[in-house]
Amino acid sequence: MSPAALALPHGLSLVAITEMEVPGWTALFRSAAPAHIPYHARTPAERKLLGLRLDDAVMRADRGVLLVAQGASCFATAWWARLSPASYVSRVAGALFFEPVGDERTNVDDLLDTFASPRTRLPFPSVVLGADASRRDLLPSVRTIADSWGSRMVLDRHADQDSPWRRTRRAIERFTLAVVERDVRLVEARLAR
Repeated sequence: MSPAALALPHGLSLVAITEMEVPGWTALFRSAAPAHIPYHARTPAERKLLGLRLDDAVMRADRGVLLVAQGASCFATAWWARLSPASYVSRVAGALFFEPVGDERTNVDDLLDTFASPRTRLPFPSVVLGADASRRDLLPSVRTIADSWGSRMVLDRHADQDSPWRRTRRAIERFTLAVVERDVRLVEARLAR
């Protein structure tokens, strides 16, 4: 285990949805190896398989799940969350979305069409990261996506100066705050009954 590893809040299981094999940043977490869902979504059959793999990974987890997606897989993860049965999605404590729009070549409209779903907030806390403040041309797209998912957006003002560890640590801190806020709202709602 790396001395710089982070403990997941509340002992969460990590499910990574990415285009590459398990990315290096997952080694930053002090937990069992994450479940990895490879992102393939060129055809309807590949999208269906991706959804089934996400269903399986979430249902197999022995505790709450933190979904971590990168790039186009962020759109696939939001699509899954909006269309899956509530019993599956209720097992998800939250999500971290890294760089849903990596550069100006990302066709957001195509991704939204590919992963068409009801335009509702995600049913769990989420944070969108990777909006490098130096790429102001991408900020409107990233902000629109974050708003449509009901996600907090983290502007990475020091992306080229900070290590991936520091950026991930900040994301976990914001995610933990969102989980706590959600838990407080649930308790208050129960007490109000």
